[in-house]
Amino acid sequence: MDSFFDANTIALSFPSGVSSAGLSIGIPSAVAFLALVVILWLYKGRNRYKGLKNQPRSAYSASLRNTTIRESGALYFGIPVFSYEELQQATNNFDQARELGEGGFGTVYYGKLQDGREVAVKRLFERNYRPVESFINEIQILTRLRHQNLVTLYGCTSRHSRELLLVYEYIPNGTVSSHLHDDQAKPCQLTWPVRMKIAIETASALAYLHASDIIHRDVKTSNILLDSDFSVKVADFGLSRLFPDDVTHVSTAPRGTPGYVDPDYRLCYQLTTKSDVYSFGVVLVELISSLKAVDINRSRDDIKLANLAIRKIQKGAFCELVDPSLGFQSNEKLKRMVISVAELAFRCLQGDKELRPSMVEVLEVLQMIQIRPPLFMPNCKWFYTKLNLVLLPSCSFLRFLVLSFSLLPLLAEDEKKYQGKCPTSFQCGEFGELQFPFTNTTNLGCGLPIKRCDDENTFKVVHSPKTLYKLESIDGSNSISVTDHHLRKLLNNRSCNAFTYDLKETLPQNSSMLHFQIEMKHNITLLRCRHALDNSTKYIHHISCNDSEIYYPSQNFGTDNNDMLENACSTLQLPINSSLPVDNSTDLYTSVHAGFRLLISVSENCRECQENEAQCQVHNFRCTGTKGLVAVGFVSVIILSLIILLFHKRRNRPSDDQSQSRKNHCSPTPNSNSIPESGSKLFGIPVFSYTELEKATTNFDEAKELGSGGFGTVYYGKLNDGREVAVKRLYEHHYRRMEQFMNEIEILTRLRHKNLVSLYGCSSRQHRGLLLVYEYVPNGTVASHLHGDSAKASFLPWHIRMRIAIETASALTYLHASSIIHRDVKTNNILLDNNFCVKVADFGLSRLFPNNVTHVSTAPQGTPGYVDPAYHQCYQLTNKSDVYSFGVVLVELISSLKAVDITRSRDEINLSNLAIKKIKNGAFSELVDPSLGFELDKEIKRKTFSVAALAFQCLQEDKDLRPSMVEVLESLKKIEGGGG
Repeated sequence: MDSFFDANTIALSFPSGVSSAGLSIGIPSAVAFLALVVILWLYKGRNRYKGLKNQPRSAYSASLRNTTIRESGALYFGIPVFSYEELQQATNNFDQARELGEGGFGTVYYGKLQDGREVAVKRLFERNYRPVESFINEIQILTRLRHQNLVTLYGCTSRHSRELLLVYEYIPNGTVSSHLHDDQAKPCQLTWPVRMKIAIETASALAYLHASDIIHRDVKTSNILLDSDFSVKVADFGLSRLFPDDVTHVSTAPRGTPGYVDPDYRLCYQLTTKSDVYSFGVVLVELISSLKAVDINRSRDDIKLANLAIRKIQKGAFCELVDPSLGFQSNEKLKRMVISVAELAFRCLQGDKELRPSMVEVLEVLQMIQIRPPLFMPNCKWFYTKLNLVLLPSCSFLRFLVLSFSLLPLLAEDEKKYQGKCPTSFQCGEFGELQFPFTNTTNLGCGLPIKRCDDENTFKVVHSPKTLYKLESIDGSNSISVTDHHLRKLLNNRSCNAFTYDLKETLPQNSSMLHFQIEMKHNITLLRCRHALDNSTKYIHHISCNDSEIYYPSQNFGTDNNDMLENACSTLQLPINSSLPVDNSTDLYTSVHAGFRLLISVSENCRECQENEAQCQVHNFRCTGTKGLVAVGFVSVIILSLIILLFHKRRNRPSDDQSQSRKNHCSPTPNSNSIPESGSKLFGIPVFSYTELEKATTNFDEAKELGSGGFGTVYYGKLNDGREVAVKRLYEHHYRRMEQFMNEIEILTRLRHKNLVSLYGCSSRQHRGLLLVYEYVPNGTVASHLHGDSAKASFLPWHIRMRIAIETASALTYLHASSIIHRDVKTNNILLDNNFCVKVADFGLSRLFPNNVTHVSTAPQGTPGYVDPAYHQCYQLTNKSDVYSFGVVLVELISSLKAVDITRSRDEINLSNLAIKKIKNGAFSELVDPSLGFELDKEIKRKTFSVAALAFQCLQEDKDLRPSMVEVLESLKKIEGGGG
């Protein structure tokens, strides 16, 4: 017990600057000159490879403007660059049988390189801007990272390859998810020690990422790989985002996996490391329960495992969730560990991200759960109780809610204490006799409430009105982590006002034994101090603030200050046979350091207390510091080899057209879903050749891009017969995309409505691109007019907005009557023709559903700000989901505000939240676009208020309270006709 530090903990305590160290080494000027020669030579020959033009220029032009992937055979960020042909051969032409799974933006295949190495090849869906950005992002991140629990990147493809590919090490033992949940899975093979190892190693990898200023963003059991020894390799950094120190990242498009995504992130689109902590909490519950993070077969409120776990804990029934194969009921040691991990998971799953621990704290707690600290003290002298109202605990689940109810010895505010005989154990029924102070804070005042169990005297307290200590964590080993946050924030700038007056109090005689110890870091060297537990008859106490205000027991009253360790540590000893005053001193500044941490351990005789569903802790403190390590990476550049290899590949590489002729990228969906040859018809609509559509869009010119919809990018085109069209190009010929393609064709060919966009045709199955050909609607989207997002933007007067609302409602009513849910209703999908008539577009997310049947989906899709919150909660799809989205559209038409605006306050980022709040407060007029003449025209004012009331109905969180689209359409027509 000489130290709580171990190699794993120390290795993760990186300073924030380490993340960019590996990219900071410059290239000498001579080498830079040679590199310039190579670049100019490559630029000169760029027109020789016209096959590259077959891809949309938006793919590389935006993302690779400043970051160019080199030719195969060279190095990029210090890793090899493979040719597309080499990886095609390694994966047996991307054989579907070799598919390992799907990650962020790409599909992963098993492969074997020519040198015999087994690899996992990640193939991006399409060279759309975002995947290319993700591709470059992942390369940049992975080449910087070196950690035993992160997957290793072997290389990537050349920039002239038709597809973007990443080559990882192959991890043979599958994912944690496959071991827990697959049909052939045997969760019992993952024993509890293995699960603890998985939890600790995953936490270690995430703590390292966070120390390197990287948020993973997609933590889940299917991204935790296992090698042959069941060691963890965290994978799939496709969703990672670099973020600067102390800065909250804001994103308008939350990504991740349903069931793992931080609910706070979905609410306000603010990304922090605590988003990963939430996801990791779900992983912990999966390890305990072997249940899936999302299971639509569970009851509505329990579809998400996180909700189920929290509910079970709050009802004192968490043991019902534990995988029975773990031996939870028969092994007391295992039972203690499982309960402790459950408590930690509960903290990670807090809705308020501020209540969640950091990954460093999570790692420390897991390590302490695995190796429980020794028990020091001979007995439990007394204790102090405090109840935190944050989690509303009840007695029946006391031991699971360590944040709610805890026995806090010392360091507590001078509030109500336990009176009477000092027990060593007690039953739950006795809690009613205790008096609990209720607070909504974990801040503890700097106080020492002391009560002698053999005396009925009142308490003597050394107390400061300022908060000095903050409760950081309580883990299942009955250890409390306390940080002196005044020191952490103020010590370095010598500005601490915690104690600006003399303390005039008395420490009582024969008080409980206390042990304080401080370990500090000094010039990146951790000096460890021997713990002050050799003599259990000593009372040791130490409070520090800054170099001018230091508080500790004065030597004038018998203190023994003899355990100084070379400017690094001080233990102050106080005999217990006398009452001693406390005063100021300035001698100990060099012996303290900001950010020390206190760990409270438990007495041997308190086990009885624990077994009776209570906690009893004694005053045995240990202070630990953190050790900083600096990891400096470097990038090796061998310029001569680069020139030779590039030249060789340049001369011998076949053209893209030749290389791609060996692969059929547009294989049809099995059975009857095959797309006919060009010139024929599919579902009664023409089938175009890829060449014809390529010509119509001028080779998918970036300047002709109209926007991005569900799974595809849309380009303006002109057919040979002169018709203007909008060509939707799907991102990649993956099976699910093909299913999406066929779904949209089938739906659109069935529909005939004047306010729905018309489908002219689709592409042949013989060509790479899956393409849909729509009528071209020339006047842009409603969003572009409302928010000024394009050159076509123009003011929409109120009568036009009413017509847009009515015609959109008419189109959605028709869809619902045809048993079709749109799933992505938004102003960007409402097109306007030259007469400002509505054409509802983008059925890429539509789903057919039978009459009176609720559709269930495990992967909610749509656009942030418009997605039904009930759908995110329970993954049940009904036509009321479209009604909610349409309610947002109505508010946009009234206010001209965007559905999501991260510049608004946290609670108002979503326009729906802002509108509901304004309506409830009777201040909706503040939202109305003033250019509509709302205050001047009584008729407009009446209609606006009526539409606002209708929008309020559509935005009800309970979908059963929302009207149907038929009712919405009738109400709008009534409002327009003067009856609203």
